[in-house]
Amino acid sequence: MRLSHLFFTTLRDDPADAEMPSHRLLLRAGYVRPLGSGIYSLLPLGYRVNKRVEQVIREEMDAIGCQEMEMPVVHPAEVWKDSGRYFKIGPELVRFKDRGEREMVLAMTHEEVIAILLRDIVQSYRQLPMQLYHFQTKFRDEPRARGGLIRVREFVMKDAYSCDRDFAGLDVSYERYRGAYVRIFDRLGLDAIMVRSDVGIMGGAGAHEFIVVNEFGEDTLVLCDSCGYADNQQIAEVRKPSPEAEELRPMEDVETPDATTIDALAAFLDISKTKTAKAAFFMTGDGRFVVAIVRGDYDVNETKLVNAVKAIGGLRPATIDEIKARGMEAGYGYEVSMTDVTDAYDALIAAASANQVSKGAVDDCVRSLIRNADSLVGRALHTRMEADRR
Repeated sequence: MRLSHLFFTTLRDDPADAEMPSHRLLLRAGYVRPLGSGIYSLLPLGYRVNKRVEQVIREEMDAIGCQEMEMPVVHPAEVWKDSGRYFKIGPELVRFKDRGEREMVLAMTHEEVIAILLRDIVQSYRQLPMQLYHFQTKFRDEPRARGGLIRVREFVMKDAYSCDRDFAGLDVSYERYRGAYVRIFDRLGLDAIMVRSDVGIMGGAGAHEFIVVNEFGEDTLVLCDSCGYADNQQIAEVRKPSPEAEELRPMEDVETPDATTIDALAAFLDISKTKTAKAAFFMTGDGRFVVAIVRGDYDVNETKLVNAVKAIGGLRPATIDEIKARGMEAGYGYEVSMTDVTDAYDALIAAASANQVSKGAVDDCVRSLIRNADSLVGRALHTRMEADRR
């Protein structure tokens, strides 16, 4: 085809809203065009690249005995309700009604459908193992699309499913898929690292993900070159120090003017941040108010918190009104003064409590009000303090 006939156009300058180099290059070279937030059209050049990637994946899936098929992108809501995930997934799952007022969803994954097909078609264990995969459009209403094609709302996913006779067979299948993915990334020229990860809405006993290290990435990996340890920070286990034994001090009220962060509080009291604690306030998708209390020099790991409190529909930061509804004022309240809450204490806080520290002597750092930042007030573990906000 002549270049003059090619359906594309290039851009002289970088688009103002393109953050990542890959996003800028795709737009400037005429590979993709945005239609809306996280929704892109693949122009002929981008579409050809996409199909070549699909072919590499297809060849490796076929090589391990997978059979390609295709499942629908629109599902009756009943199949998701039967699995229970209709109620566990938040607004990422798009729900709507057809003209007959039947509840439907836009597929963000296909476990429900493949389970129905396996139930209907597989009549004997002699038919197992069964390996299936497909390429299909998914839609997830991401709260913050970013990075061009890195995090989008509509995308094509290759998802594969194995059905085995027993757990031993599952282990064999899992290893075959692992090898196939390693070969896929090798063929695509990507230096991918396999790490343990959270199982998320899929559930199960364990999961791995392949990650390519990039300075614009959002995940943090915990890696060890000596022992081969490789985890996503979301599930990484941390060896925590044992709190030193200290003499219990008498309780007293201490005003902490202008101590708006843990750093400021520790400096004001002339103590280490390790001797403070802070509380983060969240709401679950099913309406529970959650208080997570961690040591002052730590942040709340929201993935671990979701799993610990079994949060249906995920977590979001609590609002000021929701905090007030539990009997507190933002910047004043602490766990022992609240009503109708779910508590989650980090192991270090529990260890400190066992070390003669009052349960109520916790910091009121409302991280949920200023995300990713220490918030309003702090309390030392061994001294109860009330903030002066007047």
